Amino acid sequence: MNEKKFVQIGAGNIGRSFVAQLFAGAGFEVVFIDVVPAIIRALNRQGEYRVEIKDKEPATIRVKGVRGVNGRDREAAATELADCRLCATAVGPGVLPAIFPTVAMALQKRLETDQPPLDIIICENMREAAAAFRKGLREHLPADFPLEQNVGLVETSIGKMVPIMSQADRARDPLLVFAEAYNTLICDARGFKNKIPEVPGLDPKQNMKAYVDRKLFIHNLGHALCAYLGHVCEPALQYTYEAVEHEVLGPAIRAGMWESAQALMRQYPEEFDEANQAEHVDDLLSRFANRALGDTLYRVGRDVPRKLSREDRVTGAIVCDLNNGLEPRMTSLCAAAGMRFRATDEAGKMYEADRQFARELWPQGVEAVMQQVCGLSGAEATEQAARDWIRQADARLHEIMMSATPDWEQVLS
Repeated sequence: MNEKKFVQIGAGNIGRSFVAQLFAGAGFEVVFIDVVPAIIRALNRQGEYRVEIKDKEPATIRVKGVRGVNGRDREAAATELADCRLCATAVGPGVLPAIFPTVAMALQKRLETDQPPLDIIICENMREAAAAFRKGLREHLPADFPLEQNVGLVETSIGKMVPIMSQADRARDPLLVFAEAYNTLICDARGFKNKIPEVPGLDPKQNMKAYVDRKLFIHNLGHALCAYLGHVCEPALQYTYEAVEHEVLGPAIRAGMWESAQALMRQYPEEFDEANQAEHVDDLLSRFANRALGDTLYRVGRDVPRKLSREDRVTGAIVCDLNNGLEPRMTSLCAAAGMRFRATDEAGKMYEADRQFARELWPQGVEAVMQQVCGLSGAEATEQAARDWIRQADARLHEIMMSATPDWEQVLS
């Protein structure tokens, strides 16, 4: 058992710029598992990569002592996972099912050789991540496999912002990644089976659900407010800092984030109060305004069907507000604006899921979108109230967009 080996499943932006970088900096050998051959070849050829910090004080971090294994070679990947105490995933919620067979194989190898439990840090920004992971693993393990004794499922809140890189930058170095300076990985202290590793930047919390909700309903919602309100009100805007600095949009973004902040204070009074929520919102808006990062409205807003879904940042925040006795005025406007989000990338192309949404779902009308995308059937009183708020917000947006001289300040103040 290699006590100082850390396996990172997913060598994408978060995997390279954030999670693996933290563990490499703490003296761990990092083994990446990924399915992109060019990335694996580059990792094994170079044995290191660069993270360029785009902030007021730019810097370059060289992450050394790394190598890669092709995830399509399930036996090789499982062998790596069978020889460590710690690993992490950063593949995206939609890709998680593809890695369950490999992790299950590794767990069986570990049981056969009497290895200690494997702690898996789930860096996927999803609610109930541990439950989803547990269910996925059980589908690939024998019915009598002692899963609870052999795996620690550690939920996280991923706050690191990583902008889209240009094709020219990616071509220059396939391992290079840009990121902001923020470097705190909030994780579930109760999820670990082994001793929590001493890694600078790792921030274990006892009430992880509170921090997962804070990430979704303040940070991620803040991004959605920037993207969706910004795109509808000022279609020429490209960057988050432009939206935050806008004299009308800026206060509206803050107001929307504060709706969730107040709701979470009521839901988790042992964790959040007015002082720490205000500090958190201020910090996020300062980071959104980071010009050096160059984060785009396209990046933070793309994939509308996922971001408007029932448990995600917008609809989920509306329901959270209503459940805590608050009116989701700005958040419902965000939902209505999100349905009209048509931003494009540097090549002038819409994200594929957004293109399909605009072509197939949006023409069916707001009622269909609330049912099929937002997951609001109206069967419960809270869901019916959420539908009413979004319906009213949609009507307000439609009216002002049809006006010859739209008064956005009136709508967003």
